[in-house]
Amino acid sequence: MTGAPAVIPLAGPANKQGRIAADNICGIESRYRGSLGTSIIKIFDMTAASVGLNEKTARAAGVSYDKTVTYSASHATYYPGAGSMTLKTIFDPESGRILGAQIIGFSGVDKRIDVMAAAIRAGMTAGDLAELELAYAPPFSSAKDPVNMAGFVIENIRGGIMKQIHWNDVESLPRDGSVTLLDVQDPREFSAGHIDGAVSIPLDELRGRVSELDAAKPVYVNCYSGMRSYVACRMLTGLGFDCYNLAGGWRFYAKAAGNAPASAAGAFPCGAAPF
Repeated sequence: MTGAPAVIPLAGPANKQGRIAADNICGIESRYRGSLGTSIIKIFDMTAASVGLNEKTARAAGVSYDKTVTYSASHATYYPGAGSMTLKTIFDPESGRILGAQIIGFSGVDKRIDVMAAAIRAGMTAGDLAELELAYAPPFSSAKDPVNMAGFVIENIRGGIMKQIHWNDVESLPRDGSVTLLDVQDPREFSAGHIDGAVSIPLDELRGRVSELDAAKPVYVNCYSGMRSYVACRMLTGLGFDCYNLAGGWRFYAKAAGNAPASAAGAFPCGAAPF
């Protein structure tokens, strides 16, 4: 990804290099073109996978990047056995080129990381991800595959349709009344865990209670997973508000910041997060 030397002790690259060595011994011109570091691990029932650059390696290499955090079901939720996966995508904010991805979940992680690996190798952009035609039937995926969803979200950000903040931006937000922190979770979720200083207006009530918000102040919106807060941002932006969505929602913020209360951590088991 950076063109710099790296030690990536994986069996796939090692076998490819062995084949290249044999080709050259036999007089066949062949050259290794580098590794993306595509890797995957199973931890009890969970699977974690990674490819390309992460934030740490991008910063160390001086690579300009942005990121998204999306949640998707492994397949259509009305078909039994669907589980939730978290997909973090690193991309070039100028070109939209995909630079890296990390996924964690219970099923379907392997095929999504393989699609991402192929996309990165091919130099594909977020727009290309959005247009990929991937195999769909309810037991295997959704009509909008998690990879497509990552492309949609990135394109929304690059196109100015949605502005976002990340979990590590939350603590620096002013609490002096100059901005509004809006939580659109339902009351049960809000009571289980929320950002300090957030105003609670459930999404279903937002249009009827929008007069409670000051349109002159920026609004930073969160929900549990980031989907309903996106809908809230679209609604508020259409009404003239300057709106920002918390990427990954309360769920990601609480775990990344290390301050998830026990009640929040157990309120919604993996795969049961509301969307």
